[in-house]
Amino acid sequence: MSGRIGFIGLGNMGGRMVRRLVENGHEVLGFDVRDGLAAEAGAQPAGSAGEVAATCEVVLLSLPDSRIIEKVAGGDDGVLAHARDGQVVVDLSTANPASTRRLAQQFAAKGAVLLDAGISGGAAAADKGALTLMVGGDTEALERVRPVLDAFSSRIFTCGDSGAGHTAKVLNNFLNAVALASTAEVMVAGKKAGLDLAVLLDVLNASSGVNFATLNRFPRIITGDYLEGGLTNALMTKDVTLYADLAAALGVSSLNASGPLASFGLANGLGYADRISNTVVDAIGDVSGGVRLHTARAEGGAA
Repeated sequence: MSGRIGFIGLGNMGGRMVRRLVENGHEVLGFDVRDGLAAEAGAQPAGSAGEVAATCEVVLLSLPDSRIIEKVAGGDDGVLAHARDGQVVVDLSTANPASTRRLAQQFAAKGAVLLDAGISGGAAAADKGALTLMVGGDTEALERVRPVLDAFSSRIFTCGDSGAGHTAKVLNNFLNAVALASTAEVMVAGKKAGLDLAVLLDVLNASSGVNFATLNRFPRIITGDYLEGGLTNALMTKDVTLYADLAAALGVSSLNASGPLASFGLANGLGYADRISNTVVDAIGDVSGGVRLHTARAEGGAA
């Protein structure tokens, strides 16, 4: 697809996706409320979200939550004010599916298409252009923008009508939260029990307790590498809350949301809100006797 790509929201994930777009030969007009992020990602800076929407036929959003998405979409100089026939807006955020469906109807009234495209894979996958996308909305519009999305994704799943992509993303993130919080608790217990944590992870990964956190997070965390740059504890709490709200709206008993809500809520309360969600293990360690899975090696000393 030729033409300049618009991108609104150039934070941790948005900036990485923009860099992939630029590396793949796309010209990107970017906007973020924080100065300097567009240039840092290799995009041409825009003065407002409205400028991006007014000048680009394809606009990508990567924003923290539905409240901010609705704010960016609305207003006299918002994305909706400049929506027009043939324009495609792709929301790569983790958002409330009901809000997404309402916005899709508003864009449709202007002749534009809103696709919801939840992403998974984290910072490492974004850097490699290997994100997984779960997309809801018009399939013809998806095919039009697929060459753009291919710059930072390796798998794209069509999930259904508007809101289906964000629904799949919320469900996935809930399972991610459960696995991370429960594995963090187990690793703190293993440390206090005197187990070799590398051996414990080998056991878990060869047994029925295996999950994404045991495979991909904790082998690094026990060496002191928290994989900084990913989803924060505050955002993980938001995602679990989205799941609980979705389950309630669907009439599904949300019996397992209390655990991760407590774990990531604890992390927020202890000052880890803006740190990567992997630090939930330190919050649990704090209230379990000051446990750390890894002790930094002192200069000239032993770990």
